[in-house]
Amino acid sequence: MLPQRLKPDHFKPKPRLRSTAHRDWVRSHHCSVPGCQLMPIEVAHVNRASTRGIGQKSSDAFTVSLCREHHAESHRGERTFEAKHGIRLLKLAEEFYRASPHRSKLDDPYV
Repeated sequence: MLPQRLKPDHFKPKPRLRSTAHRDWVRSHHCSVPGCQLMPIEVAHVNRASTRGIGQKSSDAFTVSLCREHHAESHRGERTFEAKHGIRLLKLAEEFYRASPHRSKLDDPYV
């Protein structure tokens, strides 16, 4: 008797959504809010990113550096946060991704 067949998607590579090295690199920057010098710095996932599902974080490719206070504020409304501080989170996350020495560890969501 033959063993059970593998599912068709078994051989597809799993998406690379997480990279500790990339998150550490993002965290090594000051807060992305202009003029902010607060600490500690946290890695903030941009919630409007296309790879996010219900109850899931976005890919680490969609991350920016924010101090704890601004990170909490961003979760109360990203569009309001962007307007108040004059930054575009998705564009900034792409800049972090493109400059990261660890981006090869993540799938490129910007293609």
